[in-house]
Amino acid sequence: MFRITAAAAALLLTLTACGGGAAPQPQGQAAAPVNAAFPVTISHKFGQTTVKSEPQRILTVGLTDQDAVLALGKVPVATTEWFGGFPGAVGPWAKDRLGSAALPVVLKDAGTGPPVEKIAALRPDLIVALYAGLTKEQYATLSKFAPVLAQPAGFRDFGIPWQEQTKLVGTALGKAAEADRLVTDVAAKFAQAQRAHPAIVGKSAVVATPYEGFFVYGSQDPRSRTLASLGLKLPADLDTVIGDKFGASISKERGDLLDQDAIVWTVPDPVKDPAKVRADALYKDLKVAKEARDVYLGENDEFGAAFSQVTVLSLPYVIERLAPRLAAAVDGDPATEVEQSAS
Repeated sequence: MFRITAAAAALLLTLTACGGGAAPQPQGQAAAPVNAAFPVTISHKFGQTTVKSEPQRILTVGLTDQDAVLALGKVPVATTEWFGGFPGAVGPWAKDRLGSAALPVVLKDAGTGPPVEKIAALRPDLIVALYAGLTKEQYATLSKFAPVLAQPAGFRDFGIPWQEQTKLVGTALGKAAEADRLVTDVAAKFAQAQRAHPAIVGKSAVVATPYEGFFVYGSQDPRSRTLASLGLKLPADLDTVIGDKFGASISKERGDLLDQDAIVWTVPDPVKDPAKVRADALYKDLKVAKEARDVYLGENDEFGAAFSQVTVLSLPYVIERLAPRLAAAVDGDPATEVEQSAS
């Protein structure tokens, strides 16, 4: 739970006096035109949030939410660092959306939740926390500074699909129709990839990483949904093994969960780590390893980061590169080279 220091509390009083957290209008600047889409009320895990007017100072707490904001023509004043170390926490696939705007301030979660004082000092008029794991207490604290768009009910924390993420941000920004068009365009790219690579359609696959043994992602994780959207099938008992989380380390007795037509690994080093994974006593005797049906992506390189971000902006980049690699992997021929590079 957050503790608000005296400095943050004082700033909160100032914001309240200025109208509930909205940034004051600079003198001499014309008022923004009224957007007929507002006010808008959005339901989420903790209740409802009303956005009274078009947000101008958007701050993203969700780890991938910045891409939906950028795709809809707004540049956040601040983003939250996940991985990749990109300037402004904006991936290369989204960089052109910045235009001439300044890079967002990058916030970091030190394991205790969003940094309250820094968020208060930035005076946001909307806080987006969709691909996130806010607690009820954290939501209540942030709501003192600005309307908070929290993760929706019906999905696990960090489990919101990119489609819902994009549409909810579109609604909050008064751009619902534009968000729908963006979602439709990306869905068309998935369909095109299936037509171009029919060999992957209907094949079984999972996403995993060598963390605490072998960590496998469940069906509600966005990375797993990417495989499903490309036409691959997830194991029927995947969530039975994973439980109610986005992923879990599997026991040696369930190593069979890895033995699929294809497996996508996210690893620290996509050049050196494949040999380490394939040498593991549990993995090396599985058919997926013997037939080299695995694809390795670097966690912190451009391709691997885009694959893990799973957003309306990162997915076109991923689809173009991942589909042909999967097609090479599922043919079952160890002699077929599966490109493992970052690009």
